Amino acid sequence: MDADDSGEVGGSQPSPPRCDPSLDAPHDDLSQEAPPPPLVPARPGEFAPLDYRRFQVDPPVVLAPMAGVTNQAYRRLCRRFGAGLYVSEMIIARGLVEGHAKTRQLAAFHPEESPRSLQLYGSDPRYLGEATRLLVGEGAVDHLDLNFGCPVRKVTSQGGGAAIPIKPRLMAKLVGAVVQAAGAVPVTVKVRLGIDDDHLSYLSSGRVAREEGCVAIGLHARTAAQLYDGQARWPAIGELKSATPGIQVLGNGDIYDAGDALTMMRETRCDGVIVGRGCLGRPWLFRELADAFAGRQPAPAPDLGGVVDVLLRHAALLIELFGERSAILELRKWCGWYLKGFRNSGPVRNDLFRASSLAEVEAIVGKLDRTLAYPIGAIRARRCKKSGTQKVALPPGYLDSLDDDVAPACAAALDATLSPTDGG
Repeated sequence: MDADDSGEVGGSQPSPPRCDPSLDAPHDDLSQEAPPPPLVPARPGEFAPLDYRRFQVDPPVVLAPMAGVTNQAYRRLCRRFGAGLYVSEMIIARGLVEGHAKTRQLAAFHPEESPRSLQLYGSDPRYLGEATRLLVGEGAVDHLDLNFGCPVRKVTSQGGGAAIPIKPRLMAKLVGAVVQAAGAVPVTVKVRLGIDDDHLSYLSSGRVAREEGCVAIGLHARTAAQLYDGQARWPAIGELKSATPGIQVLGNGDIYDAGDALTMMRETRCDGVIVGRGCLGRPWLFRELADAFAGRQPAPAPDLGGVVDVLLRHAALLIELFGERSAILELRKWCGWYLKGFRNSGPVRNDLFRASSLAEVEAIVGKLDRTLAYPIGAIRARRCKKSGTQKVALPPGYLDSLDDDVAPACAAALDATLSPTDGG
């Protein structure tokens, strides 16, 4: 529901695809684009691990929390390709406190997951604090991230998500409630540049995060008005790093390969990177990142046969989590992302979108030419998010007083009904 988030908060059942992959940007034959420039791997000692007090993140790479995407199955799949921090889907604090079964299931981790990283969403300090005490008291988490970047109209129009940081005292109240309740569990926040170019808040957000005791702040270098349009403004990440000593800064936006990650860190001096849409259908990106940060040239992307093997491994993990019928429905959106750009994959992709069993999936992908090289153009191809900008919807009079420390009543009411299907 944040910068790179998409999907459904539900819990026990996976979300339907938010868009039909067959209707996304053209898939077929993206192999003719020019290869990226040669990568210069990290030099010994060039980049330090992230320090989250209780543990370190090495390499300094974080999987962005993405609702409907970073469920337990996908986190486990990505983790098998390389070390890093793998954050859960967004969890609504109020739903957790009120004992919603689906929310509780969504917040669960597989025994092999460590550290256990969870993103919380809320606009009421009471529910955020209670949810934090619940999670920490049960020993259920090793890290908490707070979502202050959702740009979706339903959320911002009620004063939630990306609307919150423009009011630093309100943000401080929410962050402080979680940090105080978390005790030794590290807390981070994730924000955008601001509402729009006339209402930027990332520098004040950095001060709030530092003063309230967060270990890091993640910045998606776009405004809420930009949504996912245009290039992320990496210089703002460097500005935030310079302006807020004493807190780690993580950069987010337009990281599609290992070269992007190293370039962002070298240009901005940020402490780590957050990877979102760039890994959709490309979980091996975390292997490439691990290689580059370790000073090695990254292994090449898999050929189509390797991609199919990963797709089927993903299917198995989804079946373990959801059961076969629901897992195959969930897999549909992933098939479009995995096969994006491969020549003549359209008919197979459309067949996969109608599959209802693992046996059908295996039979369909068996028709593919496993020897095809990975299409270079697919690395940066758009995945599901539509282009365009927006005028950010806000509650009436919301900007009249930026010194408020209480969220509008409508924001608290929204928390009671919010589902990650509302995320963007």
